[in-house]
Amino acid sequence: MELLCVGGMNKLFTGNSLLGLCQRQCNQIQAGESSPHLPAPTSWFSTRKSPGQLWEEHRRSHFFPGTLPKPFIWADPGTIITMGRPVTIWCQGSLQAESYHLYKEQVSQLLGMWVAWNFRDKARFSIKSMSPNSAGQFQCIYNSSSGWSERSDYLQLVVTGMYSKPSFSAHPSPIVASGGNVSLLCNSKDTMDTFHLLKEGGAGPPQHRESRFSAGRHQAVFPVDSVNISHGGIYRCYGSFRFSSHVWSHPSDHVDLKVTGTFEKPSLSAHPGPSVTLGENVTLQCRSESWCDTFHLFKEGFIAPPQHLHWQNNTGPFQVNFTMSLVNSVHAGTYRCYSSHSTSPYLLSQPSDPLELIVSGANVTSLNAELGTMNRIVFLKEKREGKQAES
Repeated sequence: MELLCVGGMNKLFTGNSLLGLCQRQCNQIQAGESSPHLPAPTSWFSTRKSPGQLWEEHRRSHFFPGTLPKPFIWADPGTIITMGRPVTIWCQGSLQAESYHLYKEQVSQLLGMWVAWNFRDKARFSIKSMSPNSAGQFQCIYNSSSGWSERSDYLQLVVTGMYSKPSFSAHPSPIVASGGNVSLLCNSKDTMDTFHLLKEGGAGPPQHRESRFSAGRHQAVFPVDSVNISHGGIYRCYGSFRFSSHVWSHPSDHVDLKVTGTFEKPSLSAHPGPSVTLGENVTLQCRSESWCDTFHLFKEGFIAPPQHLHWQNNTGPFQVNFTMSLVNSVHAGTYRCYSSHSTSPYLLSQPSDPLELIVSGANVTSLNAELGTMNRIVFLKEKREGKQAES
């Protein structure tokens, strides 16, 4: 792990090298000297203590709880970092702070020390390239002439990208009626012990579930009950092993969870009609009486994502046309459409009344066979794309 441990220095100091750092800094401060790596000492910071005394104070702080208010610890840009990317851990304390100390896992493992030069009330500890060794549980403290602070709350720092991505899906569908229930399933062929669910832009912490072995895969189910508008959004899942809970897999492909029932339902009609001869063209028109700019066409029993069209006519009615050319038996079935606003893409209207599209000359057997084939093609395509992304 590479940490920026001292204000203004791009150097790594860990373990016993911190004692040498204390010695060099105290010598410079007491001599009134500046350093090519450190700014000149400022009038508010001074010490009459020897390096040994400073080091002894640091060691004693492990065993005696501090009395000053605990600092606030956070990570920028966040606590879940892709392998190889940089992250900065910040510790904010007091304007009277003389030094800050960062610990990992246990308070006895000192990772870095920041002497309060250019920042008085906070310190930064920079990890230039995130790795499994960088991940873990962190705390920080600070000291001043009045003594030591309490320890900060724990910061859980996670690295992702260590293992192959899991599969991720919504059941029975990623389109859920407000008040309904949906299950988000995360699974992997690897023997992962735990799966983690994250919502993009979500304010809450990740959810965690222990895996269960079923149908040849390790999996976990995240139930979402009584769905409301706050549940709409982009979700991903990760996997990890019990022996390294802060080291996660690559992220899964995302699931866009859409919540219906927010707006009035649109109408859906077929032109020239809902009964079409094999090989002809048909247009499904979705129309709304209230303002909206996006329409979604959904076919029951079809696992492919809904089709989307944006309303283009700024003066005409709120409607779009979904055109199907050279209709065959696969196009037959039950359709519904939804409307939404581009400002809230995961909140949909109530569903339109169902429209049954009948294709003359297509019998039920061939329809079911072709629909099964199309669903399998979509499944195999997603599986192939997932393998390509893993490689």
